[in-house]
Amino acid sequence: MFPLPITLPIAQTPAPQQIVRPQDVRPLPAQLDTIPVFNSNSPELIGEPGILLSTFPPGGMATPEAHLDFAFEGRFDMFAHHVYKATDPDDLRSMYVAVLVHNPGVETVTVNVLAGASYLSQPDAPFMQLPSEVPFSPRAPVFAGPGSRVMGDLIQGHRQATLPSQLVIPPGANALLINAPIPVAEFDPPINGRSTLIELDSSGPVYVASLAESANVDGNETEIAPTLAQWETILENSGLAGPRDRIPTPITDNPEQVIYGRVAGVAQGASWTATVTDTDNTDFLTIPTSGQAFSYGISTLYVGQLGTDQNQSASMLVRYDDTAYQAHGNYGVAYNLSFPLYNPTDAPQTVTVTFETPIKEDELSTEGLQFFETPPNRTFFRGPIQVKYRDDDGLPRIRNLHLVQLRGQRGNPLTTVTLAPQEKRRVEITVRYPPDSTPPQVLTIQTQ
Repeated sequence: MFPLPITLPIAQTPAPQQIVRPQDVRPLPAQLDTIPVFNSNSPELIGEPGILLSTFPPGGMATPEAHLDFAFEGRFDMFAHHVYKATDPDDLRSMYVAVLVHNPGVETVTVNVLAGASYLSQPDAPFMQLPSEVPFSPRAPVFAGPGSRVMGDLIQGHRQATLPSQLVIPPGANALLINAPIPVAEFDPPINGRSTLIELDSSGPVYVASLAESANVDGNETEIAPTLAQWETILENSGLAGPRDRIPTPITDNPEQVIYGRVAGVAQGASWTATVTDTDNTDFLTIPTSGQAFSYGISTLYVGQLGTDQNQSASMLVRYDDTAYQAHGNYGVAYNLSFPLYNPTDAPQTVTVTFETPIKEDELSTEGLQFFETPPNRTFFRGPIQVKYRDDDGLPRIRNLHLVQLRGQRGNPLTTVTLAPQEKRRVEITVRYPPDSTPPQVLTIQTQ
């Protein structure tokens, strides 16, 4: 005879305690620039090879709707973030991703690679547990995940050695900007990802496509990258890669449920550069009164504006119908912000500048930002931030910090300065918004 089962009450996990910090949240001055960004992030998980994103003209293509007919010229960026998981244990070949660039003109075009990087999750940049704040330097990089590592390179203006310095493309020809594997055979489970961000400048119009295809294998079972001719065949004859991501909900005034969707198209805006002052007619930012704070939104978005009435998401110039209506999250966008702090009082004032991840709201339901006393274990930001300022001895300082923040987490100060009476001092912040992060965040100015 078996003993009767005993039913025990299920322990209820208490809801995390929320705290409110009374303060203003202000819209960020200025706006995104108009540089177009080739943004390939859908499908995020590649299961079926094919076209990830093509801005080629549709004429002569087997699947015309897979080609968005958008030419780049001058400055533009190329961003891609994709994951591959093998589902057939008998086929663990790498999935290759390529970026094909086409010159449609009658003269040779030169595409200069200004800066950029492309990293795998494994082994280049595994998702490791890091403290909330770790300093890094060019000789001692710190990262957690490929997006984090790519942004660390870009924030310092690096061009990865494996990238070409330029492409010289004859009239009517194609060239490969990248042709790189996402290997899975050595990993359990067989899953891996790759993040890429490249800053480019083209002397003439070009079309761009990102494509996915399994590796070739020779007689010795050695993997070989697909050739340029194979990629051209895929571009002309294939449809969109799959499986397709969740279809986004249209942007409306009163949404009941929001599905943002993944981005596949050309977004407008590669950087947001602003000098943050009291008004358009002043050249300084008056610090808060003693014990007070105010914040500026970073990567605010549709239904996540933190009471600022400002949606910073880049608009889409062209997109696939089943992908995001805006570049929600602004992955890869560089925020270059200058805060000319001013102490108007007759006493020294100690001021902190802090990066934080408050609880997401559209309109604020309280008189300030909400945080968790003990944030749940959900990472909402992991990536690099650069801070430039003069310390209290007048010496120039540059701090490169890798931050990891959970949902609803208050931050530690990026810098602390003590301003003399009537002193003005500039603090400059650069954030390259990393993939795999969840917006919005804020930069907070607080007087002790």
